[in-house]
Amino acid sequence: MHIVVVGLNYRTAPVEVRERFTFAEKDLSEALQQLKLTKSVLEGVIVATCNRTELYVVVDRLHMCGYFIRTFMEQWFNVPREEFTQHLYIYEDDQAIRHLFRVICGLDSMVIGETQILGQVKQAFFTAQEEKSTGTWFNMLFKQAVTLGKRAHSETSIGESAVSVSYAAVELGKRIFGMFTDKKVLILGAGKMSELTVKHLYANGASEVIVANRTLARAQELAAKFKGTPCTMEQALDRLNEVDIVISSTGAERYVLDASVVRESMKRRQSRPLFLIDIAVPRDIDPAIGELSNVFLYDIDDLEGIVESNLEMRKVEAAKIEKMIELEMEDYYHWLKTLGVRPVIRALQEKGASIHEETMESLFNKLPELDEHQRKVIRRLTKSIVNQMTTDPINRIKEMAGTKQGDEALRMFTQIFALEDAVETAAEKVNQSDASALGKPAAVHLKDNRQDAMPAYAPASV
Repeated sequence: MHIVVVGLNYRTAPVEVRERFTFAEKDLSEALQQLKLTKSVLEGVIVATCNRTELYVVVDRLHMCGYFIRTFMEQWFNVPREEFTQHLYIYEDDQAIRHLFRVICGLDSMVIGETQILGQVKQAFFTAQEEKSTGTWFNMLFKQAVTLGKRAHSETSIGESAVSVSYAAVELGKRIFGMFTDKKVLILGAGKMSELTVKHLYANGASEVIVANRTLARAQELAAKFKGTPCTMEQALDRLNEVDIVISSTGAERYVLDASVVRESMKRRQSRPLFLIDIAVPRDIDPAIGELSNVFLYDIDDLEGIVESNLEMRKVEAAKIEKMIELEMEDYYHWLKTLGVRPVIRALQEKGASIHEETMESLFNKLPELDEHQRKVIRRLTKSIVNQMTTDPINRIKEMAGTKQGDEALRMFTQIFALEDAVETAAEKVNQSDASALGKPAAVHLKDNRQDAMPAYAPASV
């Protein structure tokens, strides 16, 4: 068995290519079923966001699996493979596992350390489970990945520093106002950067948004997104004394906000601070305004300087997460190496419990005079004997399962204790237990997923 990821993302494919490989939410269930029916594929999870489309699969052989996955993509998206193959990346085994861990921790994101991808991968996994397209390997791997993603953000500071211009502007505003509750925002111009900045401000409690633009229709369009008020540029300058925050990005060739206008406005503000963010190049706001009392002016260079500094901080935190990933990979490989031993151990334990129960029933039938207390004592002591007799063999087979001779040791163990018929039933119970721990229905069908009986795992070289 092997783990493979095939995908394309913002690094390998431009948006005009990525947009052709998106999965509509309503079609995701059918896509997972088709992926599971693809030759060689035993388990599958689809992670689809605006910046990436990735197919994670467990396959029974590496040879030709890339061809089969590309065929699935070609047929599902109705795009000839020669139009997208050059944009694909394919990772196998240890590289695929590492890639998943880096993705869910935000290390592979356009904005390093972002947290949205954690929820997106988690939901992708749960959707795949519900569609019964995951099995033993992915049930464990994605559970471990989600836990790692949460730890990465709780145990490091990777998500605490602003790494986008719009978010940096909001963080600067917090230093001045503390909170944006009941604060009014004026947008001069209706560009994308202004929209992103006001979106962050709105999410942080800004109560009212006024949008001014040379084209009133565009002002009305953006204002509607925030239940704001549209107006002309002339009207906006008259309302300057009402607002607390001004965001400007107009594309004008000369200043749209002069020092004289702001100076007059400040006289009417009764010492209330005014926070101005000039994102335009060339600048919209006269730099002399920053010299006025109680006025805080920041331009694009100020914000980008903060972003660059914070990116360096995130890179330091990312290095800590890379070490966490290495340890998680070791844990997963250890689990894989001992995977086949779990059903065998359970089968032995259940066989011992069954023999013990039959013996107790026979004994109590022959000694009906025993009272309840005596029966409990005998049951407890004899159960202890069974447990002690099986403890050493169980510990030894756990150790041996992780060695090069693990397969042979497991076969011998199964034969010595005559567990051949009981192992498959025990494997189903183990899978049920794993799925219950995830809070989702079991999704492994043993007739299609023989990895339950596979004790060893040998990563393939890429």
